[in-house]
Formats: sequence, C-alpha cells, structure tokens
Amino acid sequence: MENNHDIDKKFNEASQSLEEPATFPGFDKVWATIEEKLDKKVDKKRIIPIWFPYGIAASLIIGLGAFYFINKNNISEINKPAVAHNTVSLKVNSVVQTIDSTVKSNLEKEIHAQKKIQKPEVLVYNNVFPVPTISPIYHNEMPPPSSNVAKGDVVYREPDHDGILDRDDKETKIEEVVVTGYRAVKKQSYTSSASSIKSTEVVGNSPSSSQGYVNSSPIIAMGDYTKMPYQNSSPNYNIRNEFKQNNNISQALVGKISGLQIAPNLGTPGSSDKIMIRGIASLNNSSNPLYVINGKVSDSKALSNLNPNTIESVTVLKDASATAMYGIRGGNGVIVITTKKLSRKEKKAFERLQKVQDSINVSKQIQKQNTEEYDAFVENPFELTKNQSVSTFSIDVDKAAYSNIRRMINNGEHVNKNAVRIEEMINYFKYNYPQPKNNEPFSINTEYNDSPWNPKHKLLKIGLQGKEIPMNKLPNSNFVFLIDVSGSMNEQNKLPLLKSSFKVLLDQLRPTDKVGIVVYAGSAGMVLPPTSAKEKNKIIEALDKLQAGGSTAGGEGIELAYKLAQENFIKNGNNRVIIATDGDFNVGASSTGDLQTLVEEKRKSGVFLTCLGFGMGNFKDNRMETLANKGNGNYAYIDNLQEANKFLGKEFAGNMYAIAKDVKIQIEFNPKYVKSYRLIGYENRKLKNEDFTNDKIDAGELGSGHTVTALYEVIPNDVNSEFLPKENDLKYTKNTSDENFSDELATVKFRYKKPDGDTSSEIIQVVKNTNESFSSSTDDFKFASSVAWFGLVLRNSDLIKNKDVNEIEKLAKKGRGKDEDGYRAEFVRLVESYKALKK
Repeated sequence: MENNHDIDKKFNEASQSLEEPATFPGFDKVWATIEEKLDKKVDKKRIIPIWFPYGIAASLIIGLGAFYFINKNNISEINKPAVAHNTVSLKVNSVVQTIDSTVKSNLEKEIHAQKKIQKPEVLVYNNVFPVPTISPIYHNEMPPPSSNVAKGDVVYREPDHDGILDRDDKETKIEEVVVTGYRAVKKQSYTSSASSIKSTEVVGNSPSSSQGYVNSSPIIAMGDYTKMPYQNSSPNYNIRNEFKQNNNISQALVGKISGLQIAPNLGTPGSSDKIMIRGIASLNNSSNPLYVINGKVSDSKALSNLNPNTIESVTVLKDASATAMYGIRGGNGVIVITTKKLSRKEKKAFERLQKVQDSINVSKQIQKQNTEEYDAFVENPFELTKNQSVSTFSIDVDKAAYSNIRRMINNGEHVNKNAVRIEEMINYFKYNYPQPKNNEPFSINTEYNDSPWNPKHKLLKIGLQGKEIPMNKLPNSNFVFLIDVSGSMNEQNKLPLLKSSFKVLLDQLRPTDKVGIVVYAGSAGMVLPPTSAKEKNKIIEALDKLQAGGSTAGGEGIELAYKLAQENFIKNGNNRVIIATDGDFNVGASSTGDLQTLVEEKRKSGVFLTCLGFGMGNFKDNRMETLANKGNGNYAYIDNLQEANKFLGKEFAGNMYAIAKDVKIQIEFNPKYVKSYRLIGYENRKLKNEDFTNDKIDAGELGSGHTVTALYEVIPNDVNSEFLPKENDLKYTKNTSDENFSDELATVKFRYKKPDGDTSSEIIQVVKNTNESFSSSTDDFKFASSVAWFGLVLRNSDLIKNKDVNEIEKLAKKGRGKDEDGYRAEFVRLVESYKALKK
C-alpha cells in the first residue's frame, strides 16, 4: 500500500539520523494491528429490523383494499355502462342488496310524492322520462331457460304492489343486478297502475295498436303550472280555423293504451265519448276520471277539443299511483295528456280557450259556495180587461238587475231567475224621449206596435223623461257615505272597488257640497265628519285608510248615518245617505223585515237613500232592494269601475238629485180593443188601484234627466190566444164598451210629489189605437222590446212562444241606433255570450 511505504521511509530516515528510537514502547504491536485492519476486507451485513416485514404486508393489504373499492365504485356508476362476463367478486348476497336498494328507492319516491301532494295546486307533467333497464348477471354464460331471457336481451322486472321485487326461487340464480342504461321498453300486455303511449301511437303510426309504452311509475317534473301558455276549454266556443279539430281524439285512443275504456256516444251529435279507466266503474258510482292537460286539471270536453296531431303523450294512472298524487280527485283514475310545442296560432287559440275555461272554473267554484239571496216572485199574469181594466204600479229607476245579470253571464254562471227583474233591465238604458214642457217635471211618451215574441200580440210602451236640470242650478248636497268594512268586504271586487267608485263620485261634487263618512263592522262609527268637497284630498285620505274586518252591524250603521245626515240637514237641499255593501248584515237589525221597518221610519226625515251593491258569492240582493224601495231611494250594482263611472259619473245628476217622488202610474184599457193585457216586470212595484190617489202610499223617485220605461203586452179583442185567462160570467159587471171612446186604446194617469212636498199632482194622457207595422217602430221600441224579450228568456217565462236568442240578437242590433256610449252594443255582446253558454 502507498501509505505504508511512506511510513517506512520516514521511520528509516529517523532511525539513521537519531541514535535512539523516537517510538514509544509497544509501538510495533500497535502498528501491526493497524496494518492488519487496513489490509483486511470486511463484508458488512445489513441488519433488517424485526418489524419491517410486517409493515410491508400491511402496505400491500391497504393498497389492495383501496384498489378494490375504487374498482367497485367504477363498476356501480350508472352513467358508465359495463358488461360483465364471468365476473368474480367477493361473496356478497346480491339479492339482499337489490331488495334493499329497491326499498330505499321506493321510500324516497313516496316521500317525494307526499311532498308534492302538500302543495295546493296541480302537479305538472312536463315530460315522461324513460325508465332504467336492469340486466341480471348470472354465474353462467347464459341465463337459465326458465327466466325467458334471451342472450343479449335486457329485462326489466316489475316490483310488487308493495314496491318490492318478487322473492321466488329464481333469486338464488342471480349473482348481481347491474343497471346498464336508460331506454323505453315495450310489453305486449300491461296490468300495472300506470301506462302511457307516445304521439306516434296516438295518430295511428304504431305497428300494433295493442302495444303501449310502459312507464313503471309516473315521473313528476317540477314546474309552475300558472306559466303554461294554454289550456283547453269547452268545445262550445268558436275558435278560428287554424285550431279546429280534424279528428276525434277519444277515437284515436281506442285500443292504443292499456286500461282505457272508450265507449262511443250514440246520442246527441257532437257530444263527447264516454271515457273511463277499467276497474274503476265497479268501485265508484261515478266513473269519470280526472283529466290533466299540460299540467292543469280539465275535463272530457277539453280533451275532445284536442287535435290528435298535437298530442305528445298520454299517461293513464289508477289506484295508488293516481290517489297518491291527486288525492280523492284521482279516485276514478287520472288521464295525463302532454301536447307538443304548438304554433303561434295554436297557442293564441289555446289562450282564448283558457280564458273562457278559467272564467267557467271560477264561476263553478263560486256556485259551490254561493250564498247569494234573491226574493222569489211570480211574473205578472194576463188580466181580462172586462173583469179588470185598470192596472196601477210605482215607477222604478233601479238598474241593479242588469249589471248583476251581466256579471253572472260574463263569469259563465247560471243566471238565477229571481235576479231577473225585467223593468230594471229595460231602465238600465236611456231612450230618446223629448224634454218636458210647461214646467212639468217629466214628459209622457207612448208607442203601440207588434210584440216580437208572441205572434198577433201587441206591445204598449210608456216612457217618462225627467226634466234635466243644469249642474250649477242643482241644490247643495249633504252626502253621508255609509260604508261596510266588515270581514265579508275583504275582497278585490268589494272594498277596493268601493273606494275607487266613491272617488268617481267625488269628482262630480262642488265646493259647496259636504261629505261625511260612517263605517260599520262589529259596530258603527264616524270616520269623517261632514267636510267640504273642496277638501277632496282629506276625504280621499279617509277612504284609503279603510280596512275590512269583523262582523256586520248594518242596522246600527244605518241609524248613525241617518243621524249624521239629519244633524247637517240642508233645507231645500239634496240630503242623501249612500250605503255601499254586499248586503250581508248579521248583527242587530239584519232581516229583511227589520230593515224595511227601519228605513220606512228614516225616510220621514226627508233624507233620501242610494244603495250600491258590491261583490259576488254572498251578495244579498233582496236586502239591498228592500232598502232602496222602502227608503225613498234607488239601487245599483257595481261590478266594475266602468259601471261605477256610468252610475256615479255620467248619470250622477239623475241618480243623486230627485226632481219628483212617489211617482205612480195607472192605466185603464178600453175593452173594445183590448181583450187582455199584462204588465212586463214591476212585480215588486204593483199597487192596489185605490192606492193611486192615496198620498200616504210610498212610490218611486225620478231624478234629473232620468228616463223610465214600462211595457204592457196586449191581446187585441179580435185575437184568440192560448194565453188568455179563463172567463167568468159576472152578473153585475158591465161587459160592453162605450162607443164614445171608439178611437182610444187606453188612458194613462200619472201622480207625483215634489221632492219636499206632501201633496201629489196628476197628469193624464190618452193613447190612441193604431195599427202600425213593426218595421215602422222606432229604434227605442225595438231595443226595449229586445231587452224585455231577453229577460223573459232568462226567466224561462211560460207566457212567450218564441224563445230564439238569435232573434233577440237580431232585434237588438236593429234597435241599436246611435249608441254614443256603447251600452246597447254591450247588450248585443252579452246576448252573444249567453248563446255560447247555452250551446
């Protein structure tokens, strides 16, 4: 070694230069040991700790476990199909796994469905999703022969009625169940509680009418049903040609969907076929299923109006599937129809249909909860002239019946015959009568011509025209608004409309007029003391603060309102209480008799009364009419702001300023020309003949510029009519007519008082017998006749032969005249709407 030679050299040099050695004793021994260490190669062994093999084993186990679980997760992902052949896996009871998974899935669906049921409205079926197909994996290459599974096929096993797979002996042959994808599956027969078909089968493109697409359970798609752009309605309404039905949808479904039974209607042409779900009829008295079209509950008429080409899918639900989602409404099964994306024209057609259907549905709901009250009455009969030649009645300027009937028809409701007071319908419209002369409060106008509803009968029209007084010459007004703020007024068409209506009235007042406000609910109170109309903002502020709530002490409110009006009474002025309510009084004086007694006492104070009715569903027409008739007043029904503007705006003076009170009419017919007669309407206004000259008997009021019209139907003496009453032979009654009155048909008498007077005055006018043709009659005669005719049809009168609504419409159009405000045109549209309802 190199180091050893250097050391030897140094030691030799040292030994030569020094006489004595420089080493320490025993050096040689130490050096020998060093050399031995340097020259000897030693093999070093690595010593492995005793724990190291166990660590390696643990790491391998952890790694294999992680690999196992990662691999298992990849296999279980539905979105990544995997086909397994002779798969070897850990020993796991796959049947138990499948059953547990199915139970869990069914529980989650049930909870999800129950949450949807709690929502108040209809579930929306936007689409029918495909069902997962399930492939059983067997130990062997091929499935067992008894399983009816062909190689390569995918089979879906249906759950039991309890949602759990059948537990039969075949379970033991299944190793695993793997979901391999989504697709629709067809079956030859189907008996489950839900089934559906696609659009191609509805229109007849399916190769087999007996097959249907299977949907194991209905899939609920969340959605806002209020945003659906269309819904079917009754087929009774005319729709433009772009959406008329070309095929019969019910017949298109015959034999196409399992569980649906369709019986053709062999009765009235155009009627809907009878549709029911098999297995339902034997369980219920009614077998009509629930129809859901594009997420909205509808009916069989809506279904029959669908064009089969617009159908996307039809699903039939029954048993638990139906009741779980629709409750008791689905007891007879549910038919869910989804339509395709419609064209713009089709959408517009459906939107029009939906508006009509929605109004019909609203009206049906109202009728179910309808507590409206109307006094029943019998229409006036024909009287034999030779036995009773005189007829007496009080005039009536109320207009509530027409606007109330208009509301019913526009809402698609059934018209209550007792709500039809024909005189109020006629007097809703103005007629072209001349202004009075010689300082008389009104002019008298008569017209005699043919009756349009009974051949050979005649009509006598009697019209009064009140004197029109300029606004600047009208007396100062003392108005007290009596407003119902009870809980029943808490609806949009009640208190809010009432406030808007009174604001229209305020616009007509002058600074010299005064307004006070009294309200009543559980009790009555004054909200605003009599205030000058020039402080309009203060009055409006008081109105805007009103809120509805509590019971209805109407009698107490009337007492307080009259008291306030009397305390601020204007002599020779216009003192009036204006009550606005739905008439639903339930505290204190609330019955019709009690209210009549109350207002009869209050009218002696010289304070007039105007009644404004609001709302629907619980409207008490009988009480409102009683208040107006017995309280020196008038009565109107406000169904919208347009009506408020008419009654309280355009016709303010006539409705709020009386120029004559206790106006009575008496007519005596000449038996020579009149065999029989009857008064059209005014059933609640008839008076005894002796009451005509009795100034203590109350009668109607006539306002500034008001018109009043009455119609008598006459059977001429030379006509034999089926409506003639039976004659009685009278011993002492004169049955012959006096020849001195040969040209007189009748004599008309009028009595009236001044607004502040107690004694009546009389006016007499003679009506001449004429034989004019109907074509020569005035527009007013034709229009008034058409309105009366319509009222008789609405009441289903037994005293008319012709009830053709088309003829009424034609006559109304002929008598429409100038119609500057469009009210007569509105009547024509109302008749058209009524025709549609009756189809």
